[in-house]
Order: sequence, then C-alpha cells, then structure tokens
Amino acid sequence: MTTGAQTPSSPARPPRSRLRTFLPLGIAAWLVLEIWLLTVVAGAFSGFVVFLLLVAGIVLGSVVIKSAGRRAFRNLTETLQQQQAGVMPEARPNSEGNGLMMLGGLLLILPGLISDALGLLMLLPPVQKAVSRYAERTVERKLREAGPGTLGDAFRQAARMHQPDGKVVQGEVIRDDPDDAPQGPRPPLTH
Repeated sequence: MTTGAQTPSSPARPPRSRLRTFLPLGIAAWLVLEIWLLTVVAGAFSGFVVFLLLVAGIVLGSVVIKSAGRRAFRNLTETLQQQQAGVMPEARPNSEGNGLMMLGGLLLILPGLISDALGLLMLLPPVQKAVSRYAERTVERKLREAGPGTLGDAFRQAARMHQPDGKVVQGEVIRDDPDDAPQGPRPPLTH
C-alpha cells in the first residue's frame, strides 16, 4: 500500500576500489598456492621435512621480530635521551628498516614456503631500501592527491600545526560559562 509519499533515495555509494575488489581474491589464491606447495614438498620429501621447515620459520621469525623490536626500542630511548638533554637527535642510518624487519619476521612466522621466501627477502638491506622508497613515494603521492576533508587533509593540518606557517593559530579553548551544559546544536566548524 502506498501513501503517495516518495521514499527517500539513499545516496549513491562510491565505487569500490580495485584493492577492495581484488585483495580477497589475491589472499585466497595465495593460500591455495601455499597449501599446494606444502603438499608438493611433503610428497617429494616427507611430512616431517615440511614440519621442520614450518617450525624453523616460526623460530627464525620470532628471533627477527625480537631483535628488530629491541633495536627500535633502543633507538627510541636514545632519541628521547638526546631530546631531554637538549641535543638535536641525529638521523639513524637504518632506522626505517626496523618495521620492514618486523614485517619480514611476521612473514617468516606465517606458515607457508612463499611467505617464508618473502620474509627472507625482506631481511635483505637492498630490498628494505627499495620497499621503503616505494612506500614513501606512494604515501607522498596519495597525500598530494587527497582532497579536503580526507585523511590526507588531516595529516597536512597536523604538519602545519607542528611547523606553523601562519595559517594555523595554535591555542587552547577555555570555556568561561558557569554551566557547562551544551545550549543546543552547534554550528559546523568551517575555515
């Protein structure tokens, strides 16, 4: 039964990105390939060899993650000590490699031979530098492409607040109202 009133139409959803479309398919294909490769190796050698490979990957990955975490924590404490002493912290030559070493360790821990091979590749310094440069360029490009009101805009605003260029006035809002109850709907924040 209709009343003559039109039903409100829902706003059109933005199209799905290629990443959201193909990522589940890629993960499924990767899992099938990992299982197939493990069965091939188990058929060629034995199940015990596959078990030893998986355990070795877990142990090696744990050691890599632990050492990278310790190095990252040591770099952090040294930087904080230098800042507290009033000294400008020096740039660390391999500090960006900690996260990539942890990623390599995580890939080693994941069961599978392909993830182990990728994890071992992530431990090589030339691969770490290439991945780091690629990630940095990608993030910079995405931030340049980001429109107003997006996450990129928030990062740009945060950067301006840390390095004021005259567009953002830093301050603190102090409310002097005796009753702190809101008085009604507030207008939207604009520039």
